[in-house]
Amino acid sequence: MAKFYTRIEPKLRAFIERQHIFFTATAAEGSRINLSPKGLDALRVLDPHTVAYLDRTGSGNETAAHIRADGRLTIMLCAFEGPPNILRLYGHGRVLPHGSADYNRVLAEAFGGNDPIAARQIIVLDVESAQTSCGFGVPVHSYERERLSLDNWAEGEEDLAEYRRENNMVTIDGLPTGHVEEEPVAGD
Repeated sequence: MAKFYTRIEPKLRAFIERQHIFFTATAAEGSRINLSPKGLDALRVLDPHTVAYLDRTGSGNETAAHIRADGRLTIMLCAFEGPPNILRLYGHGRVLPHGSADYNRVLAEAFGGNDPIAARQIIVLDVESAQTSCGFGVPVHSYERERLSLDNWAEGEEDLAEYRRENNMVTIDGLPTGHVEEEPVAGD
């Protein structure tokens, strides 16, 4: 039932583009395994060997720290509607810091230049292999809508930079995330 691929074939790309949710998994030596659900139309296929997602401010920044420490990243997508299917993308991740030249290039090319509130970084996965599996045990769910909670929270947060300095600089296991928050400019 499982099938491996060395690239993101057109049928896999079409599957990715239909999904509303995906999951990221990372770990570093001595750390907890991090598994995070993502949505908000954040995942893009850049080419047959690369995907990227627009990562927004969250309660932590485990993925960035684990990529920095270990590099390995897995992205998993499940069909909740239509025929059953699971797709895992295996490879190594890179973090493109918000505002960097690479971030701005990917933002323009893959996300139409739309830099949403609370955008923190873009995570790129250099895909080494992909695997499909049956997904027979995944229940059927219908997509209703995206939640507005993150945007509402970010708009109400007085100082997102301060929040990230307090919550996104080290993991729950004390690993540095590599996130650099710009200090406010005098007069701002």
